Amino acid sequence: MHNDIRLVAMDLDGTLTQHKTPLSPTHRATLTRLSEKYKLLMVGAGQVMRIFNQMEQFPIDIIGNYGMQESAMVDGEFKIIREDTAEPDKEYFNKTCQYLREKYGYTEYAGGHLEFHPSGMVTFCLIGSGAKVEDKVVFDPDRSKRRAIHEDVKQVFSDYIVFVGGSSSFDMAPFPFNKAYALAKYCDERGIKHSEVVYIGDDYGEGGNDESVYKADFNYLKIDDYRDFANVVKELL
Repeated sequence: MHNDIRLVAMDLDGTLTQHKTPLSPTHRATLTRLSEKYKLLMVGAGQVMRIFNQMEQFPIDIIGNYGMQESAMVDGEFKIIREDTAEPDKEYFNKTCQYLREKYGYTEYAGGHLEFHPSGMVTFCLIGSGAKVEDKVVFDPDRSKRRAIHEDVKQVFSDYIVFVGGSSSFDMAPFPFNKAYALAKYCDERGIKHSEVVYIGDDYGEGGNDESVYKADFNYLKIDDYRDFANVVKELL
């Protein structure tokens, strides 16, 4: 497979780092080695600036918010080169998410219960945006809690694509934005064939935000523990 690869694309949280934690020196060294052979692309759910900072300013193209944002290194500097914006119905989101909280017992949370991103993406934080990272990590490690109610969340937000996002939340993105759509668009604009891409992601199961890529025609490397990243990409090096 690797003889034909031009682009190595990847997820961040759970794939390259722990949830919202900095890039480790070990994984930075692995990315540097990969960058000597391939073009690298981060395909994230978060905003590009947050991803860039979490990666300790590693020089890499970044797709954010499932394709609604894009950044690149231009003359050695980080630049946002595309940023779509939309205005969701905040009243509807607040009312509907409160209904879901009461229905499934998630009425206690820290900080805000919704995050409205400039792109138009909305994050429904089950234990709150202000919850500690360590609490988020242990809340739903196998995603079973969120998958149990995923169909219901999809139904009430039928105008959006609903993902089991992060470690304790749902992400809602307007159609047609998902990671497969964003990756295909990136490749089409640069003349890269899907067969020349390998994607690395941990969230490939039902409702996961990498699922669309996993089910598409890209090469895919599964990872189930971000600490195994160097071993997973060994075949590419």
